[in-house]
Amino acid sequence: MIEKINLSLPVKSLTGSAVNGTGDTGEQNFSAVFKNALQEVNKLQFEADAASQKLVTGKVDDIAPVVIAAEKASIALQLTVQVRNKIIDAYNEVMRMQV
Repeated sequence: MIEKINLSLPVKSLTGSAVNGTGDTGEQNFSAVFKNALQEVNKLQFEADAASQKLVTGKVDDIAPVVIAAEKASIALQLTVQVRNKIIDAYNEVMRMQV
């Protein structure tokens, strides 16, 4: 049986105080969630760079963790670019709407 993936994003609805971040529920607005995601991608990029430098300088003998760190950073960056593309597409679609 395949289980669904739970992303557990703090933004639960598009109405009410959850969107503007003023609610008492502790939910964040979209810009805060996106900023946190970008910071996480940046952190993964730095970790991959540090692992590569350790491998080059001979401080790490096993290449597997270096490759895993590089792939994590690469996949996170690709996901971020795709999310950005979808946001831009949605913005352009809204701008094309006739009022």
